[in-house]
Amino acid sequence: MLTGILTVTLAVPDLVAMERAYVDTLGFTVEARGVVSRQLARAWQAVAVEGREWLLLRPAGGRDVFLRIIHQPSAAGYRAMRSWGWNSNEILIQDPLETLGRLENSAFAVIGEPRGLSMNPEVIAMQAIGPAGELIYLTRIPPGRSLFNLGTAEAPIDRTFIVVLGGPDMDSMRQFYARQLGMPVTEPAPSTISVLAREWDMDPERQFPLAVVRFPADFLVEIDEYPTGSGPRKVEPGELPPGIAMVTFTVKDLGRITGLEHPGPTRHSEAPYLGRRAAVLRGMAGEWVELVESGQR
Repeated sequence: MLTGILTVTLAVPDLVAMERAYVDTLGFTVEARGVVSRQLARAWQAVAVEGREWLLLRPAGGRDVFLRIIHQPSAAGYRAMRSWGWNSNEILIQDPLETLGRLENSAFAVIGEPRGLSMNPEVIAMQAIGPAGELIYLTRIPPGRSLFNLGTAEAPIDRTFIVVLGGPDMDSMRQFYARQLGMPVTEPAPSTISVLAREWDMDPERQFPLAVVRFPADFLVEIDEYPTGSGPRKVEPGELPPGIAMVTFTVKDLGRITGLEHPGPTRHSEAPYLGRRAAVLRGMAGEWVELVESGQR
């Protein structure tokens, strides 16, 4: 039922630092800015964020795949890969060495040097931690070399193409996307996730169960089973989850989706909704999933 990724939303303590980092270093542009409306805060069941400032950033490639950054003081101290939910945003790039140079002396700290993937060595990925503690992957896919028809970067730093979900139980996470959202999901396979292993002081070659939620083209959801000791992300009453707070996907028809949170589908005028209906549901790892109808406005 999901047709694409529309927006990755981050809840952060310093909006100015995030704008500077993503615009000046990574080449995003400000598509829109505003404050969270009462209607939107209620639709999210996050009433404390009403009136908070937000930015909507567009990647240099021009696609409608946005980063939405929302000011949330309680998000200070967030640490990626320590709690369940959305843990990483993976972005297409053209040149890993040029990107590495961009990140030097910036607000991004490189935690994984450019390296070919074990399953596809022509695909080169690097990892960095952003100014709010968020984890980003920056990945080069040569034209025609993707295993899942994910495309290739059309600008030096382009769009989100994968979001990474971490949680405690692979079977329940897979079933949520397969059964409730009607998506094809691969069987889990042991995979090396070096940044996750290092975060937990494990052997960098340690393998974790990994599965993929497949889209027709351009996007994936990666599902990682997290180690013992991880737990639910702490969310203050009325707030968004810190770090990557939610991921917004497009769907053809919200009427086919079950389990939507109260108040159900609501129409919003601001970007990125632009008059379309949206609704929220919670996944099995506690992740916030927002759905926007991709049909007529």
